[in-house]
Amino acid sequence: MKRIGLFFGTFNPIHVGHMVIANYLVEFSDLDEVWFVVTPRSPFKTKQTLLEDHHRYQMVYEATKDYPKLKPSNIEFDLPQPNYTINTLVYLEEKYGEEHRFCLIMGEDNLKSFHKWKNYQVILERYDLYVYPRISEAKVPEQFKSHSKINRVDAPIMEISSTFIRTQHKAGKNIRPMLPHEVWNYLDEMNFYRS
Repeated sequence: MKRIGLFFGTFNPIHVGHMVIANYLVEFSDLDEVWFVVTPRSPFKTKQTLLEDHHRYQMVYEATKDYPKLKPSNIEFDLPQPNYTINTLVYLEEKYGEEHRFCLIMGEDNLKSFHKWKNYQVILERYDLYVYPRISEAKVPEQFKSHSKINRVDAPIMEISSTFIRTQHKAGKNIRPMLPHEVWNYLDEMNFYRS
């Protein structure tokens, strides 16, 4: 049975920080694959800086196509919105549960508000969490500090964000080294984040 780490995000755009963390997890933990689950654009929020779902998925595809252990996923695009992580996990288990064991990947700062997630207790009962470090002032609640389902992974700390990339690209800065080559090509060709 394959252990699949689910790395959720808008990936607007996917960048080298995402790739380094995902690759670290498949090479230095017991995960067999990492699936980048592209979060769909909420029909209730029209955030102008958020590219259309298919463009963000295409960039994840371009970034991962040469890495057999890293895969793009648009699984949430067809789920009812607004969606919750627990719904995605249940859906994936129903669809792939016989061959796959799913786990969640998250930054340490997300543990601060994890108790506010829908059915977080069920998630903790049924799924392992792989938590990578982030520089943050956030205090992790005591209940999550030594939980048996929470695996802290000593991945490199990547202080790079999609927001920074978008802002600097719009300002005319060279952000090319922060993106996988194919992602830069797609972003440049489509003229994204410039206006």
